[in-house]
Amino acid sequence: MGTYKTIRRALISVYYKDGLDDIIKNLYEKGVRFVSTGGTKEFIESSGFPCEAVESLTGYPSIFGGRVKTLHPKIFGGILSRRDNKSDEEEKRQYGIPDIDLVIVDLYPFGETVASGAGDSDIIEKIDIGGISLIRAAAKNYEDVLIVASRNQYGPLLRLLKENGAQTTREERRRFAGEAFAVTSAYDSAIFNYFDKDDGSAFRLAADRAYTMRYGENPHQKGVFYGDFDALFEKLHGKDISYNNLLDIDSAVTLIDEFGELTFAILKHNNACGIASRPAMSEAWRDALAGDPVSAFGGILATNGTVDGETAEEINKIFFEAIIAPGYTDGALTALMQKKNRIILKRKTSGDAPAGQFRSLLNGVLVQERDLSIQTPADLVPMTKKAPSEAEITDLLFANKLVKHSKSNAITLVRNKQLCASGIGQTSRVDALKQAIEKARSFNFDLRGAVMASDAFFPFPDCVEIAGEAGITAVIQPGGSINDKLSVAYCDGHGMSMVKTDIRHFKH
Repeated sequence: MGTYKTIRRALISVYYKDGLDDIIKNLYEKGVRFVSTGGTKEFIESSGFPCEAVESLTGYPSIFGGRVKTLHPKIFGGILSRRDNKSDEEEKRQYGIPDIDLVIVDLYPFGETVASGAGDSDIIEKIDIGGISLIRAAAKNYEDVLIVASRNQYGPLLRLLKENGAQTTREERRRFAGEAFAVTSAYDSAIFNYFDKDDGSAFRLAADRAYTMRYGENPHQKGVFYGDFDALFEKLHGKDISYNNLLDIDSAVTLIDEFGELTFAILKHNNACGIASRPAMSEAWRDALAGDPVSAFGGILATNGTVDGETAEEINKIFFEAIIAPGYTDGALTALMQKKNRIILKRKTSGDAPAGQFRSLLNGVLVQERDLSIQTPADLVPMTKKAPSEAEITDLLFANKLVKHSKSNAITLVRNKQLCASGIGQTSRVDALKQAIEKARSFNFDLRGAVMASDAFFPFPDCVEIAGEAGITAVIQPGGSINDKLSVAYCDGHGMSMVKTDIRHFKH
């Protein structure tokens, strides 16, 4: 464990005081003296413990409305001095600088202030100067000083004090120092992103929570998720969530959030293999499963309604990895929990998806805006003489939502707000369409009167020709090909309607 170092003096200056009283009591009982500022000093004294004011130690008052309180050599000297350095020790004696062995500091709530919609002047005042300087100084000198940089570390500190007394090892101090630098780097990233806004002059991202996955994309790969999964979901049952589970969960909730009416979706490898919108949950499940009952095996299920017992009993007949819903009846949970490894997630909130997406690429990071476009009937531009019917428009928009969330090249076939089949991830759009038609027929779908959506334009009329021969009557696509007129001519000659959106939905 290494050599213990004793805590004799602690500098405490915090914004959040919840949980601090037990720490102060424990430290005081072990003979530790306190130095503090303003509200924290009042808190310590109101708890019945003596506390020296920073101003008494430095000989200077808090100035500039509290902007300068701890920025003084007697404070930073006491933190940064190297106890085993003869020169440092002599200078401390010369200038009357006392050792500070423990620093408990948190930072002004900058991120929370930005999120609240506060004005620029209020946000700027929440940029912490003294606190972050104290954290960096104490963390740098972890050989001699213990740094506690956030209220999330109060619990670990209290356990350490109860186990060791007012003593710490080098390993413990180094661990706390590493966590402190995580706090400061995240804080500075938030400040930079506030100033940078949409300029994109540099890429800075910090995520404070780390969840170690069972493994990465494959068992021989390690995987970690950085983020607050628990803020979005309550895990009611099942095994630990894997890397691949998370990818599918993200795809599932992103897709299901496109729909306002009751909808059930089944996803496999980030793509919908079945989805339907219906008035009743059991109907939505039945028709979603009909889209591809083979691929549904081992899939991820998602719905935007409460799962009832009747539906759960039907769902329970197949093997699946996870189910996501905003609620479950007691009967539904009883049925679904019969399999111990089955992951059952309850959504806490849909939340706002991050505006940007990024991935590591080559020797850098690739960043883009998230595809948040949602088309409505008003966005559809007729391309053919025949206009789609009202029912066809509903299905066209349904199909377009699905193709937006499918791997390119992608084609989706829809009838009566139900996915009949999709062709995804193909190098040819013709192959994607043929795949979709073949799959639909294999599950006994009648494609007469169905609609087709494409994630990109048709460079040649071959796709609409194949679709027409299959009985498809309406098509939605982004448009923009120099050969659009050939596809339009075929549709006009065969009683089909076609609309464009001017929005392409490539997805890799």
